[in-house]
Amino acid sequence: MSFEEYTKPELIEIIISMQKRLDAFEARCAKLETELAKARKDSSNSSKPPSSDIIKPPKPTQKGKRGRKKKRRIGGQPGHPRHERNPFPPEEVDRVEEHTIQRCPVHNTKPDKAKKETRVFQQVGLPEKLFIVTEHRQAGYWCEACGEYHYASLPPEVKNGGLFDARMTALAAYMKGKCHASYSTVQAFLRDVSGLDVSRSHLANVIKRATAALDDPYKELLSRLPSETRVNSDETGHKENGGKFWTWVFRAPLFALFKIDESRGSKVLIDVLGKEFDGILGCDYFSAYRKYMKDFNIIIQFCLAHLIREVKFLTTLPDKVTANYGERVLDRLRRLFRVIHRREKMSEKNFQRALERERKKLVTTAMHAPARSEAQNMANRFRKHGRAYFEFITTPGVEPTNNLAEQAIRFVVIDRKVTQGTRSEAGRRWCERIWTVLATCAMQSRSAFDYLCNAVHAHFTGRAAPSLILDSS
Repeated sequence: MSFEEYTKPELIEIIISMQKRLDAFEARCAKLETELAKARKDSSNSSKPPSSDIIKPPKPTQKGKRGRKKKRRIGGQPGHPRHERNPFPPEEVDRVEEHTIQRCPVHNTKPDKAKKETRVFQQVGLPEKLFIVTEHRQAGYWCEACGEYHYASLPPEVKNGGLFDARMTALAAYMKGKCHASYSTVQAFLRDVSGLDVSRSHLANVIKRATAALDDPYKELLSRLPSETRVNSDETGHKENGGKFWTWVFRAPLFALFKIDESRGSKVLIDVLGKEFDGILGCDYFSAYRKYMKDFNIIIQFCLAHLIREVKFLTTLPDKVTANYGERVLDRLRRLFRVIHRREKMSEKNFQRALERERKKLVTTAMHAPARSEAQNMANRFRKHGRAYFEFITTPGVEPTNNLAEQAIRFVVIDRKVTQGTRSEAGRRWCERIWTVLATCAMQSRSAFDYLCNAVHAHFTGRAAPSLILDSS
């Protein structure tokens, strides 16, 4: 049937029907494009961690003078200072070997020894035996009065340590914690490299002793957290026998503490920081932090870096109105960070003025959002919590981003991929304590192995373990 055979009302009805179908298809297409954009979220435009990126973007390549791709040379780069290790001092040299020549390698004549200083080359070696064995002999005595033999007591550090002394216990703990080694790996290292054959069950008991040695220092930091003036927090998933747990990190200026919990809610924040926390909490925009903020009037600094990534996501949406809104907000965020990066070149007064000026412009731009759901969600965020993004302007020492906590938890993410999590409550307690020690010692430029040695030795001898808080006096 051709169009000429239709009446005018029938043609109008057909056009209206087709227009409705077209509108429906366009709406469905826009919805699918939005869902596709959400599915393509990665660490550059959302709060997802970099480890979740399935496909990494290609690294930018340098170009030479003629515009061709320039391959980066391996090794030291131009403009970077050369790094050379300092030689060992004489007191650390265990053995000296003199090397002489009898004949000139060129003319085969007997050379005269030069007055010039001897050239020194130092080499580090590994001893054939990496451990020492101490045999403790308990003399036996006969008592006529009670008719029994009595043996001399062992020193407490020997009795409590068992087969491993404090340093060997610390080594096993360091390998298990810092090196992400399994019990089988530690067992293989001790057997193949050291020639020491121990069972996995014994190594598990060694780690239990190390966990006990770190218990009091861990509790000291836990009790100190609620009184800290600045704390940054973040959380990541934790595996345990197929169950879902969460690893939380709380990073204060002088230490970092880890806690593994079944909950990802504000309950953990209440348990660790308390309801009367009077400091500033740096974090991302996760709902648990917002609830904690609302219920107990907590001052929070939301992460600006997360905000930037979420605004970047708006610029990728197919809706041009929303994308243009995202570009405007993103431009204001860039201007704000330009001021932050020029802090050292400005007086404190001018810096504060510039920050406040850019903050007002950013908030004004974000609040004037188009009538689109994604844009309105961003505008509502600024209406409800806009102030919480700018506490760093009026509070010295507060960072505008949550990078401190994210850096601390990165080690845990790596450990999770290598070890596949824990199997019991004892494993969780061990992870909490060793991660706390490793992160805190790194922050304080202390040797984690030395600290483990001291803490384990103190535990074996019945003394208080050394504190993880450096004396600031």
